[in-house]
Amino acid sequence: MHIHDHDRLDRIGMPEAVLCSEKTTAQLERIIDDLAATPSPVLLTRLFEPKFAELSPSAQARLDHHPTSATATMHGTLAPRHDGRRVAVVAAGTSDQGVASEATRTLRFSGVETSEIVDVGVAGIWRLERALPEVLAADIVIAVAGMDAALVSVLGGLIAGPLIAVPTSVGYGVAEGGSTALHSALASCAQGVTVVNIDNGFGAACAAVRMLTRFDTGPD
Repeated sequence: MHIHDHDRLDRIGMPEAVLCSEKTTAQLERIIDDLAATPSPVLLTRLFEPKFAELSPSAQARLDHHPTSATATMHGTLAPRHDGRRVAVVAAGTSDQGVASEATRTLRFSGVETSEIVDVGVAGIWRLERALPEVLAADIVIAVAGMDAALVSVLGGLIAGPLIAVPTSVGYGVAEGGSTALHSALASCAQGVTVVNIDNGFGAACAAVRMLTRFDTGPD
């Protein structure tokens, strides 16, 4: 039996989310049946297409599944929050788009205005220059990058607001698996960069929501 944390939204500003990748199909079916009985919006993460395809038609019909981000929602999304605030999700390459989309989808589920800017890595840095006004206008920036994650340091030297780095597992050779991107982000000479785990777009989005919540409510 899955015991749901129904008070999490009031406690920390984010509702419970369901991580799907490590659960069996039978476990997910039971959780979806349970959640269907409550009206609260729910986010499911790491629900990749093969696992979604294994679900029964009735379970699939209850979900708004987004294949690129491997997320799904039930009962819609949270009401818009943090009016006038915006988070920019900036991805180095199109190969990073799945992780970037996970962050974007999580933010939009959370009621946060979000823009997604893709394929602006250092190999085509002129694209970043073109998108820079939109990036600079955001209250928080999430940088999603694999390989050497150079985009993180570049953005860290250009923007004043909070910067959350998401190293991705995109790469080959020494960059395979994302360790190089992670180490590069952690070792960035740009001061004050926050770094989450490899491929953790969801975690980066949640960090941004925490920051926005404190921006808007102030200390207790």
